Amino acid sequence: MQLKEIYQFFQTPQPRFLSQEVAVCYVMSVLLQGDFYGTELINQLETDYPDYRLSDTILQNTLKFLESERVLSSYWKKVEGRGRPRRMYQLEPQWSRQAAELARLWQEYSLSYSRRFSKVGRLESRFTQHDLQLSN
Repeated sequence: MQLKEIYQFFQTPQPRFLSQEVAVCYVMSVLLQGDFYGTELINQLETDYPDYRLSDTILQNTLKFLESERVLSSYWKKVEGRGRPRRMYQLEPQWSRQAAELARLWQEYSLSYSRRFSKVGRLESRFTQHDLQLSN
């Protein structure tokens, strides 16, 4: 192993799984945009934030929690291109303001993670330049 490989590992980190607390904030940020079903929430995360993953278990626990708190409600809908009806989740209107605050926390969280890895990239760049100077 070389030091360069360590920097490369941190430039392309393994996906980071969301905890339930962070998942609540993420789900709120998405539901502010409209109604979604469970698998769609997971796919949206992987598309918009490729460094993150959301397990089925954490998502289901998050959705159950939010329903029990009456933050969101659900209904069944036949989704085009899908065989069976999907359970759609929607934000209750009276929670819009608090959902926006939680969505802001998600944005800050995801940005801080990205910034950490861009710093590692800058460090690796300096390391490579230093390494080249030593070899000359």
